[in-house]
Amino acid sequence: QVQLVESGGGLVQPGGSLRPSCAASGTIFSIYTMAWYRQAPGKQRELVAHISSGGNTNYADSVKGRFTISRDGAKRTVSLQMNSLKPEDTAVYYCNILGETDWRKVNSVWGQGTQVTVSS
Repeated sequence: QVQLVESGGGLVQPGGSLRPSCAASGTIFSIYTMAWYRQAPGKQRELVAHISSGGNTNYADSVKGRFTISRDGAKRTVSLQMNSLKPEDTAVYYCNILGETDWRKVNSVWGQGTQVTVSS
């Protein structure tokens, strides 16, 4: 079973920034593509960004140009730098392996996530 623990969310005004992060085991970090998901009240969980073990990144159109996903090899962490935050970014943010196929391989489960609230 694999469960990542997220931290670094909070309350911020529109236009502000936050940088949540999570830590992974050495095996998970080095082998799998890591992703950030989010789920807003009343909505389905959506993929926000992901980064491969080789550092290749992808972003949802809604966050492209504002968010940056990164990996820290020394700390085995995955971070999501969120700039120019908008109220519609308000959600619980989750860190996990990318994709259902790999979730099954490592018996991944969803953690509690970290709350990001963007409001004036």
